[in-house]
Amino acid sequence: MCGIAGTLNDTQSADTLSANAKRMADTLVHRGPDDAGVWTEPDQGLALAHRRLSILDLSCEGRQPMASACDRYRIVFNGEIYNHAILRNELESAGVRGRHGHSDTEVMLAAIATWGVRNALERFTGMFAFALWDRETRSLTLARDRLGEKPLYYGYSGKLFLFGSELKALRAHPKFKAEIDRHALASMQRLAYIPAPHSIYQGIRKLAPGTLLTLQTGHRTESRPEVYWSARQVAEQGQRTPFNGTEEEALDELERLLGDAVSRQMVADVPLGAFLSGGVDSSVTVALMQARSDRPVKSFTIGFWERAFNEAENAKAVATHLGTDHTELYITPEQALDVVPLLPKLYDEPYGDSSQIPTYLVSQLARQQVTVSLSGDGGDELFGGYNRYLWGKHLWRMLGWAPISLRHILASLLTSPSPAAWDRIFHALHPITPASLRYQNPGDKLHKLAQIVTARDPQEIYRRLVSQWKDPENLVLGSREPVTAFTDPTQQPDLVEFEHRMMQIDSVTYLPDDILVKVDRAAMGMSLETRLPLLDHKLVEFAWSLPLAMKIHGNQRKRLLRKLLYRHVPAELIERPKMGFGIPLADWLRGPLRAWSEALLNEHRLREEGYFNPAMVQAYWKEHLSGQRNWSYYLWNVLAFQSWQDAG
Repeated sequence: MCGIAGTLNDTQSADTLSANAKRMADTLVHRGPDDAGVWTEPDQGLALAHRRLSILDLSCEGRQPMASACDRYRIVFNGEIYNHAILRNELESAGVRGRHGHSDTEVMLAAIATWGVRNALERFTGMFAFALWDRETRSLTLARDRLGEKPLYYGYSGKLFLFGSELKALRAHPKFKAEIDRHALASMQRLAYIPAPHSIYQGIRKLAPGTLLTLQTGHRTESRPEVYWSARQVAEQGQRTPFNGTEEEALDELERLLGDAVSRQMVADVPLGAFLSGGVDSSVTVALMQARSDRPVKSFTIGFWERAFNEAENAKAVATHLGTDHTELYITPEQALDVVPLLPKLYDEPYGDSSQIPTYLVSQLARQQVTVSLSGDGGDELFGGYNRYLWGKHLWRMLGWAPISLRHILASLLTSPSPAAWDRIFHALHPITPASLRYQNPGDKLHKLAQIVTARDPQEIYRRLVSQWKDPENLVLGSREPVTAFTDPTQQPDLVEFEHRMMQIDSVTYLPDDILVKVDRAAMGMSLETRLPLLDHKLVEFAWSLPLAMKIHGNQRKRLLRKLLYRHVPAELIERPKMGFGIPLADWLRGPLRAWSEALLNEHRLREEGYFNPAMVQAYWKEHLSGQRNWSYYLWNVLAFQSWQDAG
């Protein structure tokens, strides 16, 4: 895992060109603390810069920027190509000789020189973002992996083209100039993240997953990314030509594919472990790792003393059953709160998913013993793990017949008791409540339910379920939400089941722009590489060929993935209400974070800055402080932007 940065059409002198590229890359030292390099082509205004975290081929043969054996190409690369050994053998069998090391980077270069960029991309299995210079055609190609595991930003400042793994690399260039994009900020307030291809800056974009972008030297030209792998097409094709075997045959195929992915991702020249929350996704990942290891796998869990947020006991039970070398750390509120000042620079862009805090802490814990950690992210989107996949369709069936006026009355009744009052009611009824109806934080969920019962169609139910601020254009002054896969019907999949449509939209929005951002920035902030076997593209393609009944069966989510896990772990260690990876944010905002929050939400400050509607923010803040409503997630999005501004 590494950090990359660079420029094209930079008219500075050779020395300045190199110095600027180094300056950009040095902001990414956390992504690559082991080595650094810069390569320039001054007459083209090109600079490629790299920060290295050594995982494969720790020798100098793995250094970047790296030249191809034919000297036509130069590359800077962030990520891992898990099938590089297979590709190397294929190339060598065809008489292609590469360099003298054994890194995946040199295999990439040989593959590109032999098959061309697009054909090579289609053969790569891995997570990656890279910049490739072709000295023959004088063109620069940027590319990103299929699911969006590795980040890549790019854009122009005048005629100068800039790119980098994080925005801080672009900001480090002396010629970088960009203004806040209020429209992107509005999206962030709704979703807690900024959806691709947008960024917080006008004119700076995220390269979309599964695409490549090629630019020629000379004057600025608007090039469009080219799709080489489409998550939407994969989903549609999978459902058109579904898996037609039995559930047991599907289970065998899932174990084969996920087992192969785990085996490939366990290859490293440095210590390796895994995050273990005790949930289905992380548990099945660790179970398959342990089945393929001749020694106990190192597993890591963060625990909270607040019982409603603690999964450490479940994780420990799974670890004990599997026989892993398990490390857990119970975090005090003080330790978690110490992370808050780090978040703006760590995430580098306004980002409001508060589970970033425990994700950073578990990465910090793991980095004390390992350099690579496998994680179970991706299972929810592929196998139907989120509660909204159950709620969305059921809610419409229950409510769609009712007049909208009646549903407004129901919404008022649901919000009359505070979330805390509802929690007390559910706690009293716990002994007689069926297990399928026992949810963490039921009061919050009922208040969220109240916000969606007035929806006019299933699509609006989904939008409200995934939205925080429901009317962000009124919150962010002068804004209009941009068109994205989340809002544009023409970008949404042609799938029969509503649940599958929700899952696919999540796979191209929430997964790459929230979940994968959270994991990448938290782990790389500790110079820890994370790998996600459930996002192996062959497994993703298989998952989309499965019927919905193998994913959601009655009230059971992730049916097939659970059945695979139960081949390795008893069901009673896993079956419990879904918790997520949360923190007691509502209480913290009223308590230890109150002074910090009030300074950032100060009405006079908001009015002077001119981004947010001060009266609207203050109304939500005061109501939250009263304890009558829980607006913590709404407010956290505003606080994320405000603290990001302060961090500069």
